[in-house]
Amino acid sequence: MRFPPHFLDEIRSRLSVSQVVSRSVKLRRQGREFTGLSPFKQEKTPSFTVNDQKGFYHCFATGEHGDIFTFLIKTEGLSFPEAVEKLAGEAGVPMPVVSKEAEQKTEQNDRLREITEKSALFFEQSLLGPEGAQARNYLQQRGVSRDLAEKFRIGFAPNSRNALKQHLQQAGFGEKDIILSGMAIGGTDIPVPYDRFRGRIIFPITDLKNRVIAFGGRALDPDQKAKYLNSPETPLFHKGFQVYNGANARQAAYEQKTVIIAEGYMDVIALSSAGFQNAVAPLGTALTVEQLNLLWRMAEEPILCFDGDLAGKKAAFRAVETALPLLKPGFSLKFVFLPDGVDPDDYVRQHGREGMQLLLENSVPLSNVLWQKEYEAGDWNTPERRAALEQNLTNLVNSIENQTVRSHYFRDVKSKLWSAFQNRSTPNSKAGQSNAPQYRGSQSANSKYRGSNSYIAGKFANPVRQPASHSLLESPLTKGADRQNSAYEAAMLVILMNHPFLLESEDELVASLKFATPEAERLRDAILEAQFTEKSLDRAAIRSHLEKSNLYSLAAQMQSIVAQNGPKCAEPEADLKEVQEGWHELMVLHHKAEELKRELEAAERAFREEDNQQNFERLKSLREALNQSLNEVF
Repeated sequence: MRFPPHFLDEIRSRLSVSQVVSRSVKLRRQGREFTGLSPFKQEKTPSFTVNDQKGFYHCFATGEHGDIFTFLIKTEGLSFPEAVEKLAGEAGVPMPVVSKEAEQKTEQNDRLREITEKSALFFEQSLLGPEGAQARNYLQQRGVSRDLAEKFRIGFAPNSRNALKQHLQQAGFGEKDIILSGMAIGGTDIPVPYDRFRGRIIFPITDLKNRVIAFGGRALDPDQKAKYLNSPETPLFHKGFQVYNGANARQAAYEQKTVIIAEGYMDVIALSSAGFQNAVAPLGTALTVEQLNLLWRMAEEPILCFDGDLAGKKAAFRAVETALPLLKPGFSLKFVFLPDGVDPDDYVRQHGREGMQLLLENSVPLSNVLWQKEYEAGDWNTPERRAALEQNLTNLVNSIENQTVRSHYFRDVKSKLWSAFQNRSTPNSKAGQSNAPQYRGSQSANSKYRGSNSYIAGKFANPVRQPASHSLLESPLTKGADRQNSAYEAAMLVILMNHPFLLESEDELVASLKFATPEAERLRDAILEAQFTEKSLDRAAIRSHLEKSNLYSLAAQMQSIVAQNGPKCAEPEADLKEVQEGWHELMVLHHKAEELKRELEAAERAFREEDNQQNFERLKSLREALNQSLNEVF
């Protein structure tokens, strides 16, 4: 059975190679690839690699190479149709109906590809002929050499109503197929079909197999209504699913670990001439979901390059809203904003490769563009307006489907809100005076932490050394390093669950804490996320959110650790002052333990490098200090 190429491509787009291979081979990520032991021979050293961006696996030990279908054929003994049927079911792609019509459609698409290829050759030849003189002059003025024009197969459509149509008919193609391919315009109200592209510089558009499927044309006559004209939707060409130069950019994108998205054809060509072979362009549309998924197959963090004017910012903001729901760990977007009125073509000619490279290296992450989009949209000089800003950001972040990414975005938004409004005065404070809790320490004394994370970095730079309360120090939670990580971290989390009002002022502190166990970190992230997703911030809301996140059993374990022997400040009935003081004491203890852990790690490295008596004594002393740290009075 012959399967339509688009059907096989749809399965490949839904199932990564690593996803299929990992069912039978234990894979380990190594850079942008995965490695594992060969499934084709016994070995002790991994020689088997999987590359999701390129869509294949390769075994260096045996030379076996292929895609997801080949892998099932080789490892499970399936025939090709059987492998396709199995993977189609897993991907949720309906099997094509085996019919005469389907076969006819495949044959039709083959004919259409022949037409578009013949058309590309016709346009290339026309550019080199007498009728292409004006187009050649224009390209020369734009810095496009003959070699560059040949590389991108740039052509010229003569200003004739039937030059291409006649050329294709003489090659044996019927008028109906010529119209269906998009090369001619015809219909019931057009008795004589005519060439779609006339008097334009032509840019062939290819699929990822580098087969010509459509064209873009730039008018040379300034009076033309449309400066740029693309092929219409055809059986071969769906504008929102393709990018210009995708086939050529894919390998470079993989090697350079990023892909640049510019606005138009000339931008891509200019970037390529400057050495940026990993440049592509959407085809006259805002970035679509399908294009974004295609770009993520090339690189994890594509860079969108926009003009710095209002239109460029609007285009960037639309891309942010398109990408937000689709974000997943490691996959996002970055943005470069050029000076107002300057496009990548202009910038490369003015500043060269080095200038463009510097811009790309300083690209802006999506999270910052999201903040800019909302923050610049209003004046936030009242609590109510600031609350509206927070609500808008919350609604946008809630659109992120991946829970892990969503949680980190909530924390990032909180951090930006705090940084933006930390010096706002309130009725109970002097103008310009921060209402931050006094145990943070002085940020001015910690200038080395300046930057967007200065608040978090300097939070405990000079903590106030308060004596720990008797109940906290006498609690079994503070006895011994073996219980230290689980016990006092459990106490901190239980305090937050029982007294969530602390999050109103301590959320950034909580977000910055390093926990010893991944369980504690997951529970902390869920508690922080409850601030945004629950309508009210109380004990019941926290519990409800943890139940929805399937983390309540973990929370119950933490509560059982604390229930019998924990400090009084963790109890639900503890009064406000006792909770605040106990919380601050735990923060001091946590900071002290973290300092000792860092010193202990350094001492362990020194002892491994030189196991002398001095290093041994230092190591022994720090281990004892860590064991006793929670019993010390500051």
